[in-house]
Amino acid sequence: MSQQVEVALPDGRAYPILLGDGLLGSPALLEPFAGTQALVVTNTAVARLHLGKLRASLSSTEQVDVVEIGDGEPFKTLDTYAAILDELIAKRHNRTTTVVAFGGGVVGDVAGFAAATYQRGVGLVQIPTTLLALVDSSVGGKTAVNHASGKNLIGAFHQPRAVIADVALLATLPEREFRAGLAEVIKYGVIADAAFLAWLESHIEVLLERKPLPLVHAVRRSCEIKAEVVADDEREQGRRAILNFGHTFGHAIEAVTGYDQVLHGEAVAVGMIMAMDLSQRLGRSTTDAADRVRRLVERAGLPTAMTVDPAAMLDAMGMDKKVVDGRIRLVVCDGIGQVTVTSDAPPETIRAAIAGGR
Repeated sequence: MSQQVEVALPDGRAYPILLGDGLLGSPALLEPFAGTQALVVTNTAVARLHLGKLRASLSSTEQVDVVEIGDGEPFKTLDTYAAILDELIAKRHNRTTTVVAFGGGVVGDVAGFAAATYQRGVGLVQIPTTLLALVDSSVGGKTAVNHASGKNLIGAFHQPRAVIADVALLATLPEREFRAGLAEVIKYGVIADAAFLAWLESHIEVLLERKPLPLVHAVRRSCEIKAEVVADDEREQGRRAILNFGHTFGHAIEAVTGYDQVLHGEAVAVGMIMAMDLSQRLGRSTTDAADRVRRLVERAGLPTAMTVDPAAMLDAMGMDKKVVDGRIRLVVCDGIGQVTVTSDAPPETIRAAIAGGR
């Protein structure tokens, strides 16, 4: 039995997030969203564990092709994107095809970008297999690949037809990756829902045990918050920027470490600590709020500090998409459940927050 969260968009558009435990494998699951052709984009590990169930859910689709890409951020590149396009062309997919992104955030981002651009845009279904992708990258229509100069610099907005959020897929997720996903869950409490953050504080241990009912609740509330924000600001012209809490710092950490040492969620966890430090330095938040976030991040088994060069971090932050007119836009905390976007943080204060997070 699935639950449903609707992502409402401007002009009457909308799509469902189907949420539950053990959804994948049902022959009727994807029938409303996949036509006669589908290209599944996945990686070797996910294919080995779960591709059979996905094929069962695509049993009514006449042509199903599969392309496996490399696993992890180093493969979120134009070369990988081109390989997906090559497969679409080689197998003669047309404008009615559906790209099925079956994996973590990297798979979702690259497959989504391919769907956004193949023959000027084809259908997309997101089936995330990591906690991070379930609550973040699969929802909202952002697709992209990285460039050597920065993360997600090349991409497009392309909303999926549906998101299938099956928490049963998390049972096979490596522990480190599962914990990394909790960083994004914690983020939602900090930016929009103090009661949800309090719930996380009292349920973090059962979440770490991957109990289905608490997991479904955490994923649902996270998706509800993101859906509400995306409905207000589909293309990140205003409010949607609050979803980047901790991310400008986190993306810079990923850039200066070469995208292959730190998981995205781990970088975001440290980025949130830096953002809370900055919020205190700007007089926006309290020591108590910063301590609560730090303690919860620690209890989730995530890092709260990394050794990074503040000058290199600032340089990387200067390449972030959120820089406007040469000024770094950052999300600061005004108290648990409330955040603001600001461009008024002096570089020396940002540098101090980076150093203070070590």
